[in-house]
Amino acid sequence: MTINQAIYNDILLIIKELSISQKETDRKFQETDRKFQDTDRKFQDTDRKFQETDRKFQKTDLEFQDIKLMFQDTDRKFQETDRKFQKTDLEFQDIKLMFQETDRKFQVTNQEIKAVTASVGRLSNRLGEFVEEAVRPAAVRLFKQCGIDVHEVQQNVTVNRDDGSLEIDLLVVNDNDTVAIECKSNLSVDDVNDHLERLSKIKRLLPRYKNNRILGAVAGMVIPQHVAAYAIKKGLYVIIQNGDHLDLANTATFEPKNW
Repeated sequence: MTINQAIYNDILLIIKELSISQKETDRKFQETDRKFQDTDRKFQDTDRKFQETDRKFQKTDLEFQDIKLMFQDTDRKFQETDRKFQKTDLEFQDIKLMFQETDRKFQVTNQEIKAVTASVGRLSNRLGEFVEEAVRPAAVRLFKQCGIDVHEVQQNVTVNRDDGSLEIDLLVVNDNDTVAIECKSNLSVDDVNDHLERLSKIKRLLPRYKNNRILGAVAGMVIPQHVAAYAIKKGLYVIIQNGDHLDLANTATFEPKNW
């Protein structure tokens, strides 16, 4: 082999190596380019994620703003509620004072009721004394003056039967006559009407007097003139106070009604 032939072979070998190196370099460049493309894709994906994250942060910020507004509104409502509770507490205090005042008035009223009850009790006692000490003895005298002889004077007669009941303050009785007397502290027209109804029941509820003449009378510590006139018109004897003693308001020509 000549020198030129050897040089030629070396040159071919170098060219071959250079070709191989070039191919390897091209491959590496291609690989690098692929990596750059992949990196660029990753950067683009990262940028997209950053944009998405930024959007989420913006959305989160809006949500925080909404939550902040909600808390502000809730705080305002709590303040309004607290104000209402304070107002309600003041109203309860007013109601409490009203109840205390009402209770005080009830206590005063209760004392007044007790005083009235005591007065009524004293009045009842006075009425009882009036019947016992004035009307009862006067009845004997007054009805004897009218020709009605008195054999019995019964006080506080009470009758209870299946078909009714009856209460009579004084019952003046002889063999033929029965006089039922109603006594009041202050006689009224209603009292007279009640006694008229009472008289209509005597023969039915007190049958032992069914053959007697049933007469009626009213007596009062106070008897207004129109009430006395009404009672007389209805056929009742009217016993009135005349100074220190009792008299009949009826005239001598009076004709009593027989029940």
